[in-house]
Amino acid sequence: MVPEKDIDYGSREIPTWIEDATDAILLQLMNFPPDAETTANRLIQPYLHYIDANGEYRERPYDLFTGECDVVDTLHRKARDHGLCLDSSAYDGMIIGAPGSIPFRVRRLEEIRSDKRRGIVFGAAVGDALGVPYEFLKRDTFECAGMSEGGVHGKPAGTFSDDTSLLLATCASLKERGKVDVEDMRRRFCYWLYEGAYTSDGSAFDVGNATATALERGRGCDEERSNGNGSLMRIAPLVFVHASDDEVRAVSAITHAHWISTEACVMFVRILGNLMDGECLEDAIARNMPGSERFAFLRDLADMPRDAVKSSGFVLDTLGAALWCALHTRSFSDCVLAAVNLGDDSDTTGCVAGALAGAMYGYESIPAEWVDALRGRELIEQCLF
Repeated sequence: MVPEKDIDYGSREIPTWIEDATDAILLQLMNFPPDAETTANRLIQPYLHYIDANGEYRERPYDLFTGECDVVDTLHRKARDHGLCLDSSAYDGMIIGAPGSIPFRVRRLEEIRSDKRRGIVFGAAVGDALGVPYEFLKRDTFECAGMSEGGVHGKPAGTFSDDTSLLLATCASLKERGKVDVEDMRRRFCYWLYEGAYTSDGSAFDVGNATATALERGRGCDEERSNGNGSLMRIAPLVFVHASDDEVRAVSAITHAHWISTEACVMFVRILGNLMDGECLEDAIARNMPGSERFAFLRDLADMPRDAVKSSGFVLDTLGAALWCALHTRSFSDCVLAAVNLGDDSDTTGCVAGALAGAMYGYESIPAEWVDALRGRELIEQCLF
């Protein structure tokens, strides 16, 4: 075999033969069985040899540095352009070789986004319900391993709190109105507070002080001491309608109007959007970091020890704790259990971490026994869109 010459791979321009080969491969992938797995290396094999103009049998250079990465990157780009995703998430965290040898399944992007939408909502509800029995308990004085009853509220296993109720009210408003309607959301929040709507028991419990005050007086609390996590815990559904930053701020400000709370919500919704698009969490955090030094500690989460993670009801503590759990675990269940076991505001930390993990791993990653144990599951289904 005669090696192909005259190609400058150092330029990082994609060689013509790779562009042509991946066009042909993409046609195969568009009709690929949904449950079948393959690899880029396997697909590219028929295109690695050719007969040149002189009738000589030639071999194209193909290894990690002269082709493999280009093929993988080009396939991912072209697949996304056609509404497809080459999903290798089942092998995340596994060291199995170079990029071209990592198995993937072909999935439609809308299918993945739909799974992640369900994952965000059910993930938040599951994380919330796991944390309810342990709210206000100190770290390392308990161990949550699954759904349980009891706690300060004395609720049956699988009961979600105000966190999920207000998230569902937000979902229902977006579903019915088809847009961000702040006044409609405010009305639904009041319906929850005074009539027990969006609850599994018919009555609201564990109501935050700022939330109750804001709904009673008809405007959000904008004092610095009113930076609890009461808007962060319910803001996730805004990612489903591609809400603008100002719309996110306005929805936060229904109850929590101080800039720390509104910017925390903006950052969280942006990160969820990046995760739904397949971006890694580390990049999403870096991309969406606010300029204020109040948020600077989030840059250090990857190296932060567990003992330094705060899990109080302060909005930045909750955001930081949830992101820390998502960064330091590799599955939905590990993420939400790590969040709940931080203690203190365990239900809200679990709720926010559950939304993050749902965006990262999807609905199918949530243990079925936890979903089945949720009280009010039918209500969640009604509010989804």
